[in-house]
Amino acid sequence: MEIEAIRPLADTAFTLDLAPAVGEDAARRVHTATSVLNAAIAEGQLPGVTEVAAAFRSVTVHHDPLLSDRATVLKTVLALLERTEPVASLTGTLWSLPVCHDGDFAPDLEDVATRTGLRPDQVIERHLAPVYSVYCIGFLPGFPFMGDIDASLRLPRRTSPRTRVPAGSVSIALGMTAIYPWESPGGWHLLGRCPVPLFDSTRAAPALLSAGDRVRFRAVGREDYDRFAAAAAAGTLDLTQFRQAGDTP
Repeated sequence: MEIEAIRPLADTAFTLDLAPAVGEDAARRVHTATSVLNAAIAEGQLPGVTEVAAAFRSVTVHHDPLLSDRATVLKTVLALLERTEPVASLTGTLWSLPVCHDGDFAPDLEDVATRTGLRPDQVIERHLAPVYSVYCIGFLPGFPFMGDIDASLRLPRRTSPRTRVPAGSVSIALGMTAIYPWESPGGWHLLGRCPVPLFDSTRAAPALLSAGDRVRFRAVGREDYDRFAAAAAAGTLDLTQFRQAGDTP
């Protein structure tokens, strides 16, 4: 695997740029590098390395300078990656996540339709069609940046961000789609609401999605949404029903 650039971060980390642009190729490279380096940490090949953090087209390797010097860590990391080829496709868990497009859940649907020259039902249809790749988790704990969306739905962020975006809001902007795991400010266009909690600090793995996973959205009505949401609030929602491990897009 080729490295685009190496950037030091103080004396405790360095970033490896793995691709020139955000996209499926970058996601495959980042997923491969993260998997290889985490396996090396588990096997004791990278003493002093404390974390490998994945981003859109790079990985950052954090290390304890009291336990390992950068030159040694970097040499080992580069040797591991140089003999590794990126995976041909992302093989993380395939999720089928429900999304409700009722009016109060989709405040930007009409505006997106107007701006793209589509009908609202066409916007929904084109947003539901792809199987999305989770490029990385960021912005908020559990917030998945996913792509690529249909070219006809590519829009910049809203000119006026909202001060409050409800948790579970399914959104689009910048050629990607995402789900807000928490109530927060936000500037993406809101097309629906997902009742499945994306982050729960009581779970062994708090974030539901991981980089390298794939997501397929499916439309549900308000009755099904309310049923899932009630189960989630009661702590009885079975998340395995949304997981399609072993499936292929």
